[in-house]
Amino acid sequence: MKVLLVDDHVIVRAGLRGLLTSVAESQIAEAANGKEALQRLRQDRPDLVVLDLNLPGIGGLELLRRMLLEDKTLRILVLSMHAEPLYVARAMELGARGYLSKNATAEELLAAIRRVASGDRYIEAEIAQELALQAVSPAHGLQDLTERDLEIMRLLAKGLTLAEIADALGIGYKTVANTCTQIKAKLGVTRTNDLVRLAMTLDVA
Repeated sequence: MKVLLVDDHVIVRAGLRGLLTSVAESQIAEAANGKEALQRLRQDRPDLVVLDLNLPGIGGLELLRRMLLEDKTLRILVLSMHAEPLYVARAMELGARGYLSKNATAEELLAAIRRVASGDRYIEAEIAQELALQAVSPAHGLQDLTERDLEIMRLLAKGLTLAEIADALGIGYKTVANTCTQIKAKLGVTRTNDLVRLAMTLDVA
C-alpha cells in the first residue's frame, strides 16, 4: 500500500512512519505542506493519505478538496488536533473517508487506517458522538457569519491584533472584541487562538 503522510511536524511524520512500517509493508512518502503534498500525489499516486489540517500555506481543508479533484478515488484519513464538529463535518463533506484526533491511541489509528484503506469510513467514537448531538441540535456555523465577521476572521488569519483590526476597519477596539466573542460562539470555539487557526484552516484569508 502506498501512503502519503502530510504533516508539518517532522516528529509526527516519523512516528507515523514507524507505526505503519511496524505492522505492514507500505511505501511511505511524506509532505510538510500543501504544495509538497500535491507534488507527491502526482508523483507517487498514493492509495491512502493521512492528512493534518493545520498546515502552512494551503489550508488543510482546501488541500483535501484539491487532492480529491486530482484523484476522486483517493482515500483520505484526517488526523488532526482539531476535534470540533465544524472541522469534522466540513472534512467529511469534502470527501474525507475518516477523521481522528491526535489524542487517539496507536491501536485506534491503525484500526482507522485499515478501515479507510479498505474503503470504509471511520470517525473516532467521541467525535462521532459530538456530530450526532450537533445533528440533533445543530450549532451555528460559517453560514451564520456576517460580512463583518468574515472580514475580522480574515484579518486575524493574517496575523493582525484586535487593536490593529480596529484601526484597519475604523471601528472601536471594544467592537472588535465583542464581535470576536460572537464569532467564537457561532463557530463553537472558546479561544481567540482557536479562532485564528480555524480562519487559516478554512482559508477565509
